[in-house]
Amino acid sequence: MTDLLTRTIKFDATRKAGLERLDSFVPFAGTTYRTERNFDYGPANRSNVSALSPWVRHRLLTEQEICDRVMQDFALSSTEKFIQEVFWRTYWKGWLEMRPSVWSIYETDRMAALKRTQTNANMRRDYTAAIEGNTGIDCLDAWAKELVETGYLHNHARMWFASIWMFTLRLDWTLGADFFLRHLMDADAASNTLSWRWVGGLQTKGKHYLARASNIRKFTDGRFDPQGLTENAGPLPDDFAFDKPVPPEPPTPLPLGKKAMLLITEDDCTVEQLNFGAIEICSIATWNLSDLRSPLQIGDAASDFTTRALANAASRACEKLGGNATAFTGNDAIENMVTAASDAGAECLIVPFTAQGWARAPMNQLAAKCRERGIAFCEIQRNWDIEAWPHATKGFFPFKEKIPQLMLTAGFDIKGKR
Repeated sequence: MTDLLTRTIKFDATRKAGLERLDSFVPFAGTTYRTERNFDYGPANRSNVSALSPWVRHRLLTEQEICDRVMQDFALSSTEKFIQEVFWRTYWKGWLEMRPSVWSIYETDRMAALKRTQTNANMRRDYTAAIEGNTGIDCLDAWAKELVETGYLHNHARMWFASIWMFTLRLDWTLGADFFLRHLMDADAASNTLSWRWVGGLQTKGKHYLARASNIRKFTDGRFDPQGLTENAGPLPDDFAFDKPVPPEPPTPLPLGKKAMLLITEDDCTVEQLNFGAIEICSIATWNLSDLRSPLQIGDAASDFTTRALANAASRACEKLGGNATAFTGNDAIENMVTAASDAGAECLIVPFTAQGWARAPMNQLAAKCRERGIAFCEIQRNWDIEAWPHATKGFFPFKEKIPQLMLTAGFDIKGKR
């Protein structure tokens, strides 16, 4: 791999930094990415992957513009693997959006597992060893410490980690998913939770992923030689039946000619791209709900990235729309937020769409409080999600077949330049 792509990454939570990383990665989004993406060379060398996920998760960069930048240089056939990775996140979010009970059940099961760590001494010991990197399994211990220190893990390492957690350490998968949610800068309710379920054999029923020592040695370039892995195990037991997918509701039309407070959340930090039509934005606010990712404390790297991403988003929004932004934090800010909107003369509150996850219930509470105070509540949904999510009814492979058409619908020339 050439050194033209920066080996180490400064995860600066700004749109400018994300665009710079995207530009530096684009030349390697074809054959190089396809052949080398599965190698985890460690935190000192991320030259073989885009590492764009923290910016994408907060939509400091959008999926549309990432694909647009790559497709300026490549035909879809040449960069298909990278484009598919972009759509994986879209697929997971659409899948969970149509089955919200999967998230609520996860939250219930996670709380029960956390309580068991307080009453079961053996479980508490094994859980503590895993999250502190003291299991004696070299790769898992290194990844646990890397995650806490940096807020990032290579995608392949996440799969290995989850598999070892479940099948070798025999720890509850919801505790592992929670560990990731607390520390990943790109923590996403759908992508994280459903990926853990997939590794365990709960998502695609009966199909699970087993980490193998030989595979880890190969794809970490010999950095690790894990001993004692369970390499022969069946999927996790499961009698949960998925709900029938319920298609997402169509977006609510904007109330034209109204004054509005614009609310920015970690789900979309590029609000200046949105079309507000004839609405007058009279007030801007941010709402940081990242502490609700888990009942436990959120890691510094993850918390800092979200806080700085929201500040960067507010700065850009104020520069374009005028005024200053007010920062709100936590679920207890709802009353103060609605009061601020009312004091600013807002007749409605506009916020980019909040997908299923830890922020959905507070957003519903905010909507109810707005209506109680005579303020309309409107969520703006991006066309990318509107077009793609309804196709996430089954597994990823049927969804993958829709990608070329989704690209055409989004306005791409999928033949590209080469």
